[in-house]
Amino acid sequence: MRPPKITFIGAGSVVFTQGLLADLLAYPELGAVRVALHDIDPERLEVAEAAAHRIAAARGARPEITATLDRRAALDGADFVINMIQVGGHDSTVTDFAIPARYGLRQTIADTIGVGGVFRALRTFPALDALAADMAAVCPDALLLNYTNPMAMNVWYLAGKVRNVVGLCHSVYWTMRGLADLVGVPYQEVTYLAAGVNHQAWVLRFERDGENLYPRLDAAIAREPELRRRVRVEMYRRLGSYPTETSEHSAEYLPWLLRHDAEIDRLRIPVDAYVGISADNVRAYERTRQAVRDSAELAIAGTDEYAPQIIHSMVTGTPRVVYGNVVNDGLIAGLPAGCVVEVPCAVDSSGVRPTRVGALPPQLAGLNRAYVNVNELVVRAAVEGRPEHVRHALMLDPNTSATLSLDSIWRLCDDLVRAHGDLLPEPLRVTLAG
Repeated sequence: MRPPKITFIGAGSVVFTQGLLADLLAYPELGAVRVALHDIDPERLEVAEAAAHRIAAARGARPEITATLDRRAALDGADFVINMIQVGGHDSTVTDFAIPARYGLRQTIADTIGVGGVFRALRTFPALDALAADMAAVCPDALLLNYTNPMAMNVWYLAGKVRNVVGLCHSVYWTMRGLADLVGVPYQEVTYLAAGVNHQAWVLRFERDGENLYPRLDAAIAREPELRRRVRVEMYRRLGSYPTETSEHSAEYLPWLLRHDAEIDRLRIPVDAYVGISADNVRAYERTRQAVRDSAELAIAGTDEYAPQIIHSMVTGTPRVVYGNVVNDGLIAGLPAGCVVEVPCAVDSSGVRPTRVGALPPQLAGLNRAYVNVNELVVRAAVEGRPEHVRHALMLDPNTSATLSLDSIWRLCDDLVRAHGDLLPEPLRVTLAG
């Protein structure tokens, strides 16, 4: 039996590819896997391939590594597909911040909902169509592990186009690591349950040996007043459950914060944060490229990401629980059927099986529904070819609708349509504001 084949789509995201490969090849059972790297940028692909060989040597593994600009060739016979593309790259990220800022709209990360998330989704959907068509032709049974944001919109869009897709994000894992540190309990001793939507899920249970650890968290917040200057702590205090994404992410999914200078100062909200992060990612790639060219040492560190764990569990039968973004087929009551939710998933040789959570507390479900409204209208805009739904999505988006007038929302959409042009689905490349 041949070793499993793992295809990386967007492998030119070199630093992330390095981390995933470091995790994969740390498992002895996966040391001989077949790895296919694909990117549309020849230079980035060349750097990714060289880094992959260096990681394999450092891990003492002997994988079969290939790299190709031909996506279908990379996918041919794949068992697992890891998608991590970013359509438009850093330049489009800058556009997604700069144009809204002219209208007075503040954003922090702009990759989930909001103006930035909506237009990132619309740029990504045509690439997802092409990926899905190639998978249907050459690896229809492969498991697609999606890392590309906006996670919920992308997985929703893909759900009817590929047989098996799970969206993966590290926010729940790192939130729980951070909470364990705050309450002084080793992470390995903590048990928890989280559920909701990507970047806005909620810690519903936080325990050690049956002890509710939330009172310890309350005590930590009381001891450290600076903790109350975090958006997610403010959300916990007001809503009763801790959110599973960072404060800078969380701030822009709400209507109450970014429009107010005082709230930005009080909660130390880093406006435009992702522009700097994106530029740092470009510099990290450039450092890796130079290290490869100079035959210098590469930093090879694991990531604790879920994709390598899922692949190991499915190949070896090792049971695990991870958090995945999947279609809501009765998993969370009170959220629309067919939307994409984030829930715990059991994984073993039989695959990835989402866990039914039931109903969320109503205040949490209400915020999630506002988020899902945006997701639904963006997906419908692309599937049905209805550009007005792009505007409707932002009319319902919490931060955008709290900040801009209706006329400004429509004119902003027109400006972004002009700016992104051919990257958008063809039926949506129209202006409507007049």
